[in-house]
Amino acid sequence: MAQPRIVIVGAGPSGVRCAETLVAAGLRPTVIDENRRDGGQIYRRQPDNFTRPYAKLYGTEAGKAQGLHESFDALRDKIDYLPETLAWNIFDKKLHVVRDEVASALPYDALIICSGATDRLMPLKGWHYAGTYSLGASQIALKAQACAIGRQIVFLGTGPLLYLVASQYLKAGANVAAVLDTSPLMRRVMAFPKLMARPSVLLNGLTLVAGIKRAGVPVLTGVTPVEIKGESENGVQSVLIRDGRGNERTFECDAVAMGYHLRPETQLADLARCAFRFDQETRQWLPEVGEDGRTSVPGVYLAGDGMRVLGADAAEIGGRLAAMAVLKDFGFQVQEDKLQRLRTEQASMERFRQGLAQAFPWPAQQAAQLPDEAIVCRCEAITAGELRRVVCDMGAQEANRAKALCRVGMGRCQGRYCGHAGAEVIAHAAGVPVEQVGRLRGQAPVKPLSIAVREEQE
Repeated sequence: MAQPRIVIVGAGPSGVRCAETLVAAGLRPTVIDENRRDGGQIYRRQPDNFTRPYAKLYGTEAGKAQGLHESFDALRDKIDYLPETLAWNIFDKKLHVVRDEVASALPYDALIICSGATDRLMPLKGWHYAGTYSLGASQIALKAQACAIGRQIVFLGTGPLLYLVASQYLKAGANVAAVLDTSPLMRRVMAFPKLMARPSVLLNGLTLVAGIKRAGVPVLTGVTPVEIKGESENGVQSVLIRDGRGNERTFECDAVAMGYHLRPETQLADLARCAFRFDQETRQWLPEVGEDGRTSVPGVYLAGDGMRVLGADAAEIGGRLAAMAVLKDFGFQVQEDKLQRLRTEQASMERFRQGLAQAFPWPAQQAAQLPDEAIVCRCEAITAGELRRVVCDMGAQEANRAKALCRVGMGRCQGRYCGHAGAEVIAHAAGVPVEQVGRLRGQAPVKPLSIAVREEQE
């Protein structure tokens, strides 16, 4: 029997374990990686000429990072690895990619999308000033470029990544001015039973917070962000918030790292025409995924945080499960006892995910409180007032209709960073549930292409 053509998008934890499982079954998959080296975001490898030790770069996850990197190194001659390659479209059972400004189409029998997650952002007045970064971008600067985003940095938002990146900056010797969390402490107390589904991870999180406090960094919970103050010429100068008691406080800084947990990168799943459903817990649209990563589209599978955000450990499990689903669907034998064990492990990860959603909620109410002059879509400089105007004066109560009328979500990021908050603004202005607003439709290219891109010659 001819080997099925299997393409894996992503070389993070889920993509590596997926490829490893397929190789063990005697297959040779193609692995597409947008990055220069494997590891994904959480285990992003440093450049070849950097020599920082694993313990310093990855902290408590050093052993896992090293294990994943070594596993991938052992696979290199058994897979077709395409680094620095952008997957930008899916059509007619082909994955369209660009590498070195050359476009090509890869036909597949099975496509496993391990696209990972990205920052979930809530706009704030002044967040367009130079010096405002997402938490993920701040982490990339530290890991891949060995530099901090500023001399005095405020970390603002909620979720485990907020504390992880702040801790990593402290270890690198950066000056952290404050860690400002919008989630009230009581939310974490209420979520404690679910978070105990993974006690070691919970302990690591508590240790991170304790270390930040020991370093003398102010850590505030239950805050309400008011404004990032600055100037167009000089960038960020301070962050104004209201604390849990309603008192206004200002923190001087020259950079802000902000983010509200993570959200799956679902653009490729959308282009593959996978069905989506609205998740009430996290107030976002997610792909419908059946057993072991199967989607509504035959031959298309999802794994890891690109399906739903469960973390790196769960991503490794998800990668193995998706690979085993492919093997079963193409008539290969799999170990049923191992399959059941992985499913059981993933179930505990799901309970922990529910705990995180409860402990660190998406601050939907902030969208309603945005002043009209606050920019929602940074790519197109669309303000909250403009967005409300097309809702109230032009009747645009659906996300794509609002996009057509005022260009929100039409810029470089294709709505990846403004889409969720924009939907909340529309919902509040229209007085409808946010799920009724819908979601921005995915369009190719999922990321900008160079005008110099040319077709591959036959």
